[in-house]
Amino acid sequence: MTKNIWVTSDTHFNHANILNFKDSTTGLPVRPEFSSVEEMNETMIERWNSVVNHGDKVYHLGDVVMGPDQESWMKSNWPRLHGRKNLITGNHDDLKMMARGGFFSNVVESRDLRDFGLLLTHRVVHESNLWDYTSNRPMWNLHGHIHQNPSPEGRYRNMCVEHTNYTPVNIEELRIY
Repeated sequence: MTKNIWVTSDTHFNHANILNFKDSTTGLPVRPEFSSVEEMNETMIERWNSVVNHGDKVYHLGDVVMGPDQESWMKSNWPRLHGRKNLITGNHDDLKMMARGGFFSNVVESRDLRDFGLLLTHRVVHESNLWDYTSNRPMWNLHGHIHQNPSPEGRYRNMCVEHTNYTPVNIEELRIY
């Protein structure tokens, strides 16, 4: 049986201050759906588990958790999330803490999923990196980092939770071939 593969990014679990962030263009809150960090955390955990099964694989494209007591939060809450989790490192990830805690099956800077035509990164990569020379086919960049902002034009898809209803997206909806 083939396991499902899921992608998400920039959950910023436990990051209370993200609820105060405003969009620089509109001045509106970036995460207006939540009145507290606890509500945000629980909603994202619930939505994650509503689609991800225990045996599934999840690629988290970085910026997993922020705020005080990150390691404590991860130890208490990370096991509640279904799936075998893989981290594409983000600019806010505490790699020493992540490694020490054993929270991920794999921790890398990027991941080519050539069978799907996808390159997984935290930050947007230059378009010159979006070609699979082995198969001579184009690739798409699944990325995070820019939160509510749109991806650049071209072969990019923003996987930040603000674009995915705070829910991981199945790789079958993202594949290009």
